[in-house]
Amino acid sequence: MTTPKIGILMGSKSDADIMGESARILEEFGVPHEMKVLSAHRTPQETSEYAQSAEGRGIQALIAGAGYAAHLAGALAAHSTLPIIGVPLDASSLKGLDSLLSTVQMPKGIPVACMGIGKAGAINAALFAVQILARSDPALAQKLKEYREKMRQEILPG
Repeated sequence: MTTPKIGILMGSKSDADIMGESARILEEFGVPHEMKVLSAHRTPQETSEYAQSAEGRGIQALIAGAGYAAHLAGALAAHSTLPIIGVPLDASSLKGLDSLLSTVQMPKGIPVACMGIGKAGAINAALFAVQILARSDPALAQKLKEYREKMRQEILPG
């Protein structure tokens, strides 16, 4: 079994459809990852333990998707110096705006990268994680270039 390089976390099982988009992108790039449901509020001890142990297990970045108060990314960042990528999710009557603001308004000194709300954010979070890994992996950097060229070709007229 390959050691995961990226951890994908979500605050609730109901977030799996959206956060599965992060997993799909990582699989497309051949990046080993793991997915877990952890909550900053309902499982605070387990969340802290996960964040503290991740780097020692070979994880190089964490993607955290959460709705409502969306404290998961911040809780992970409080317990780890790994890059944390937050994905605000549309889970409340505020359509994800509450999650976006919770994720983007981190106090100085505890950064969290914040992507857009929902599916596009989950996809971009995985691509951002791939970009982080590609800094020290030439083969992965090449896959990123090919991915971008494929997008370019899809836009250009035939």
